[in-house]
Amino acid sequence: MTPPANLGREQEQFLEVIDRDEADRRFRAVLSLDPLGAELVPLSQALGRVLSEDVAAPVDVPGFDRSNMDGYAVRAADTFGAQEERPRFLRINSETLATGVVPQEEVGSGTATVIATGGMLPRGADAVVMVEHTAVSGETVQVFRPVAPGAAIAFAGSDIGRGELVLRQGERLSSRETGVLAALGLDRIAVYRRPRVAILSTGDELIPPGQAIRPGLVYDSNATVLADAVRELGGEPVLLGVVPDRESRLREALRAALAHDVVLLSGGTSKGAGDLSYRVVAELPPPGIVAHGVALKPGKPICLAATRVSADRPPVPVVILPGFPTSAVFTFHEFVAPVIRALAGQPRGAEGTVAARLPVRVNSERGRTEYLLVTLVEAPQGLAAYPMGKGSGSVTAFSRADGFVTIPRQCEQLDEDTPVTVHLLGRSTEPADLVVIGSHCVGQDLLLGLLSRRGFRVKSMAVGSTGGLVAARRGECDLAGVHLLDPATDTYNVTFLGPDLTLVKGYVRMQGVVFRPGDARFQGKSPEAAVASALADPVCRMVNRNRGSGTRVLIDRLLQVGGEPRQPPGFYVEVKSHNAVAAAVAQSRADWGLSIEPVARDAGLGFIPLREEEFDFAIPRTRQDRPAVQAFRQMLAEPSTKELLASHGFRRP
Repeated sequence: MTPPANLGREQEQFLEVIDRDEADRRFRAVLSLDPLGAELVPLSQALGRVLSEDVAAPVDVPGFDRSNMDGYAVRAADTFGAQEERPRFLRINSETLATGVVPQEEVGSGTATVIATGGMLPRGADAVVMVEHTAVSGETVQVFRPVAPGAAIAFAGSDIGRGELVLRQGERLSSRETGVLAALGLDRIAVYRRPRVAILSTGDELIPPGQAIRPGLVYDSNATVLADAVRELGGEPVLLGVVPDRESRLREALRAALAHDVVLLSGGTSKGAGDLSYRVVAELPPPGIVAHGVALKPGKPICLAATRVSADRPPVPVVILPGFPTSAVFTFHEFVAPVIRALAGQPRGAEGTVAARLPVRVNSERGRTEYLLVTLVEAPQGLAAYPMGKGSGSVTAFSRADGFVTIPRQCEQLDEDTPVTVHLLGRSTEPADLVVIGSHCVGQDLLLGLLSRRGFRVKSMAVGSTGGLVAARRGECDLAGVHLLDPATDTYNVTFLGPDLTLVKGYVRMQGVVFRPGDARFQGKSPEAAVASALADPVCRMVNRNRGSGTRVLIDRLLQVGGEPRQPPGFYVEVKSHNAVAAAVAQSRADWGLSIEPVARDAGLGFIPLREEEFDFAIPRTRQDRPAVQAFRQMLAEPSTKELLASHGFRRP
């Protein structure tokens, strides 16, 4: 091979060696970093793609009250006092509830219905006795252990409630998220288009893998490394092969590459003086080269450019990466990866393990190794691993978990503040910009979705108002959604704070009695009259809310009839969300409960307004200056936010 004519001459120097931040600023200034646009893809092709819009559940999951084990559907009260020596005797009803069977027979007092795991719970039953704790004698079943209301039952909507935001715009779909989408019955998903990244390797010394090596030649490894990195980031690599060190050939290849969304060149310095790739890229229409030489080690020769191919397309990023593989990889991740992520709408990810601590005590069953799904939040003492609150049948627990903790089989309990190792589930351990722990509300989902679309990483956990205040006092969250009524002062939230928390006013929502339209026991009545009518009917069943929730305070006050607390049928069946209340009533598992107006409306239920309640946000004083908290507060004050909330039935005070 004849040496280049200019090899012995003094080599051209970089135009300007600048620092990393300045190079990045110049590069971003000439690019459009918005996602490329949306497309609908079949669910079977959605793995690894990025959602272009929020996904709200079109159905309840589970879609009905179902049994979590084989056994007997019973009224819990009929089992109270049961012992091995003195069992309770219940008459077995005629039907058997296998999976897919809709119950026809109500479980009355003193009766039980055979039910399989996954079977639909019949009306009248409020618990399931596992078959191992029973014995059958003729038409009678003996129950040897008592069960509490709600035992071994997954209530309709307790995992995912219809209308609940389950996945947010910008989330990358792993097998966990596609499982959620399948559970919701969705077969086509709106995702961002993948950026197509053209990859050109330049240099006479390069040959592709698989060819016989000869002295002076090297295998082109950069193309493979860059292509796989592009795939990991959510892009679609287009390998255009090796281009020899011929200016005309490189100019022709670059022209074809500009039909893609991003162009990467690696190498091209074998000609010595002049840097062939740089000279060809310098001919491109504006904006052109914005940086050629950056103060990096390794990676100094990088060249950053952009060119506008047509008026209807944003500028195409064109980057010349150094030829040495290590330098190419460093500079790719420093400058190119953020661009591809942005164009793909792609969040960052990571794998491995991290050290954390459990903020709450966790019980385990001796004799079995247990895998505890957790979500990670930043706390004053380091990462805290919050156990996911939903059961083994939950699809959302797996999709929202950051990782899992392995509890040894001989361990019965992990105490509060126990150090643990969290095995990550492919997510980044970079802390969220805003952590919200407390009560759940669809209005809060709207606000967090807005903040997420403004570039903040948001994580939220629904543990109830009281649990949120505990987390806020421990410094484990930035915001706690609360709606706690103080019966003594008839005011919301303020009296529960203490000196370490400050309150930000959120919005007002209407709580009320929900029922099936046309039910004469409720239709057209005031809340008090409706509840009195329900209490007067011994077969009228309610669905209750969990203790510690703000709604439970209202329910308990309603049931104080004549100063005496009442406990109507269904009182001990506690669900943890407004959606689960609506699902129970809509499916006739219960006849009434308390929920908020937007959820009742979406479920097609009748609604009797009870009172407006204030859904506010408690903020630890140590966190109120965090950027995401400040952004959240500013967003709350914007007129467009007020309009958005109002359009969904929530009023800003």
